[in-house]
Amino acid sequence: MNIVNTAITGAVALLGVVVGGWLSIRNQDRSWERDHARQWRDIRLAAYKDFVVAYRQYVAFALEPAANISAVPHPRLPGELMPYFDQDGRPYKEGLEAASTAVRLVSESPDTLNAARDVVRSVRQIAAARATCSETALPPEAFERLWSAQAAFLLATRRELGLLAMSRGVADG
Repeated sequence: MNIVNTAITGAVALLGVVVGGWLSIRNQDRSWERDHARQWRDIRLAAYKDFVVAYRQYVAFALEPAANISAVPHPRLPGELMPYFDQDGRPYKEGLEAASTAVRLVSESPDTLNAARDVVRSVRQIAAARATCSETALPPEAFERLWSAQAAFLLATRRELGLLAMSRGVADG
């Protein structure tokens, strides 16, 4: 009987070690997954913040009275103009393009990507309109499209980041 008791005790102890090791590995995996998700959330949040800063600076430059912007027909989108900036405006254009590319690189959500694309298109339309008129004569529809695109971008990014939904008024201009 002692041999059976010893064997059972050893088997139970070995089973306890196996189960304990498995639980430990499982907890470490979960912890790593949470840390990984948190790091990517922080990366996405930083990219989205940089994008918002870049497109707002782009628009602010386009609204400067001294801004020198020209526009030509877009090669692939009929009826749309493509803005060109001078040396002073080039950093804003490059900043927007870099931030937009970063969003495309890190985003997981097609809704976020589409909303970011709409924001870029809206700010480019504002700049293109600025090429043909003064900053005070810009069509209000261009800004309405931007505010709508901005609201969609904010809602999509909040949803992607797992944040609570916000009221419609908060997302506007």
